[in-house]
Amino acid sequence: MTLWDQLWHSHDQVKNLLMCALPTSSAGGSSSRSDSHKTQGSGGHSPRPPAYSTAQKIGLVLGPLLFALVVMFFHPADLSFEGRMVLATTLWVAVWWITEAIPIPVTSLLPIILLPITGALESGAVTAAYGNPIIFLFLGGFMIALAMEKWDLHKRIALSIISVLGTSINSIVFGFMAATGFLSMWVSNTAAVMMMLPIGTAIVYQVTQELNKTEGDHSEEIDKFSKALIFGVGYGGTIGGLGTLIGTPPNIILAAIVNELFGIEISFASWMMFAFPVVVSLLVIGWIMLTRFIYPIKLAKLPGGRALIRKEKEALGKISFEEKAVLGVFLFAAFFWITRSFLWQGQILTIPGINDTMIAISAAVALFLIPSPNKGGCLLGWDVAKDVPWGILLLFG
Repeated sequence: MTLWDQLWHSHDQVKNLLMCALPTSSAGGSSSRSDSHKTQGSGGHSPRPPAYSTAQKIGLVLGPLLFALVVMFFHPADLSFEGRMVLATTLWVAVWWITEAIPIPVTSLLPIILLPITGALESGAVTAAYGNPIIFLFLGGFMIALAMEKWDLHKRIALSIISVLGTSINSIVFGFMAATGFLSMWVSNTAAVMMMLPIGTAIVYQVTQELNKTEGDHSEEIDKFSKALIFGVGYGGTIGGLGTLIGTPPNIILAAIVNELFGIEISFASWMMFAFPVVVSLLVIGWIMLTRFIYPIKLAKLPGGRALIRKEKEALGKISFEEKAVLGVFLFAAFFWITRSFLWQGQILTIPGINDTMIAISAAVALFLIPSPNKGGCLLGWDVAKDVPWGILLLFG
């Protein structure tokens, strides 16, 4: 599937989500792009889609061409031979990343071929980057996030945060921003946002239904509330990702680069000490901007909001052993990440070789060891763990 098709597929998913899956009169009159793909694949007369788009064809040629031009004709006096080879390789990889000539994770493997061939680096030095401890820290984080999603622990946490913050109009918006922000500190921003959006759209639908029962035209208030809530979820996911090293890929890449270039280790705790106050400040600023200036809402209380939140929590049922166990593993990892630098590295106690990566992998292994009495198997099985975004890990390398 090309990038263009992926964007249309995501467009259809989000459109259906934001429409709350309500039936529309246009269902029979127009078809989505995804429907047209299904029709094409079912034996119609539409031509088979090409293997490469025009942009991909350009990239396939342009990448190697730039590589060859730099190798043969670019000889600045102040740049070493190895530097020129690294530059040529970088240009090739960058062009294929931009045009998606081949899948981005596969492009990320090109340096393993090109750098040793050109003599810029030995093969062992190149492949060592793909096994950097930072990558395994992210792998452990992915495993914890998958376990939380498997047992719906992330949804229970989000609903608990929202219910604590109240059900006035403005507090609901802040509650959704805070819940999304907290989740995106530990799971991917996209997963946090996509988990919160259905709850948010259900709230909007509930408000619409309740306000339509009262006198007067409330369309403007509904429009402002829905926009503030949806944008708040999106901004909350982006802001929250700044909060921890594993919150979003750029954080951990920065930590790896700083360690590589300057020999400075940015621990999980030191990152949070700096970033968490920034996250809280940005969430508050974003909330004030949305609810006071961009979409000021006159309604004070959310009609039916408390009942809807309670209904969502009741649908989850009583907290299960599996949720408690995953929460315990998560808290174990978070505690050691936060206290490692001042508690476990010689200040009070010493655990030889302890680092953030060891903690993350220990938590991940524990998820494969703890049995699930209700569903059988363990808290995390390979059938779920194989869904780790391996392509992102290759991209880090």
